[in-house]
Amino acid sequence: MKPIEIRPNVWWVGINDRVTDLFEGLWPIREEGISYNSYLIKDEKTALIDLSKEMLSDDYLAQLAEVFDISTLDYVIINHMEPDHSGALTRLLELAPKAQILGMPKAIAMLADFYGLTENTERLKNGQELNLGANTLRFVYTPFVHWPETMMTYLVEQKVLFPCDGYGGYGTLDGAIYDDTCADLDWYEAESLRYFTNIVAAFSKSVLAAIDKFADTQIELVAPSHGLIWRKNPGRIVELYRRWSEYYNSPAEEGITALFGTMYRNTEHALSAALEGIASEGVPVTVYDVRKTNVSYILPDLWTRRGVLVAAPTYEGQMFPAMMDVLMMADRKRVKHKQAAYLGSYAWSGGAKAAFDELAAKMGWQVVNAFDFIGRPQTLGLDRARELGVQLARAVKSAGQRSDG
Repeated sequence: MKPIEIRPNVWWVGINDRVTDLFEGLWPIREEGISYNSYLIKDEKTALIDLSKEMLSDDYLAQLAEVFDISTLDYVIINHMEPDHSGALTRLLELAPKAQILGMPKAIAMLADFYGLTENTERLKNGQELNLGANTLRFVYTPFVHWPETMMTYLVEQKVLFPCDGYGGYGTLDGAIYDDTCADLDWYEAESLRYFTNIVAAFSKSVLAAIDKFADTQIELVAPSHGLIWRKNPGRIVELYRRWSEYYNSPAEEGITALFGTMYRNTEHALSAALEGIASEGVPVTVYDVRKTNVSYILPDLWTRRGVLVAAPTYEGQMFPAMMDVLMMADRKRVKHKQAAYLGSYAWSGGAKAAFDELAAKMGWQVVNAFDFIGRPQTLGLDRARELGVQLARAVKSAGQRSDG
């Protein structure tokens, strides 16, 4: 894509990444891709906000060269030091040796650790401003959104917020960079939720604190480092991030995420009965086979729904490994305040239920019912599973009523 002027003398100079399989080495983006959004402000002084990944430096520098003479660059604004934002920095400085690098104190310290850079740097203070001529940049410290050095940059006169990883999302920008010009806004919003749950959710308290810092600031354009630029309705993505972040300490939306793994379909038969019970109560449910679905795609439902049904057998005296991996990631991402239930098969001795009980207690889940059974569930076991589904669905509805009340 060509550089795009998003405001007078403010340019999007980002690039698309369609070659990385796993973002952060963890999260699948082979099909979706991701954008690295960088922004250039051309004024009496020129400033570059956020960069790109090192492996795409050639493409990135070619973008910049289309807009201005890189050797004249005055400032590099480091909102965040993670290498997908800063990786092109050393190559850039070869072409712009006089550019001064600005960041919060922790970011400047990381410059030395990551790239051995100690010259032409400035440690910023929270709220500090930089005059470029007709435009002024204000730097707001927003730690742990999602690293400790992160800040957001606000273009005062043009009311543009550059929030870095805040308000970001997966997905390449395929010819359109705005919320009002993309072909499928619902898809980008879903990928923003997946990005949030994968990358930012564990720091929800910090996200809410960052949102509050701009509560009295007029924002007409939200320009994150990944995903769409929000110009028609910039408040939309902010409110989505607020809503998602609030789920870290309160019940989420009505619905159940059913996770299952099975070796010989014994647990699957019990799951089917439990799903009948849930359906009878009219509660939405989405079923994930943890053997086939990457946890990246499971986390959005886990985060935004109040109920969790775990159906997994015992394996060598422990929880079925693929399920254990998902639950441990849920714990790492601080998926809390859930109504939960467990069922599963074992052959000669249990173990999965005990592992579930331990993890559920650690995450603060309210366990409505849990049982395991030997071998294939008989009629009594299926009836019990069906009742477990009913109880879980009712608990989910009840939790919502308590929250509303």
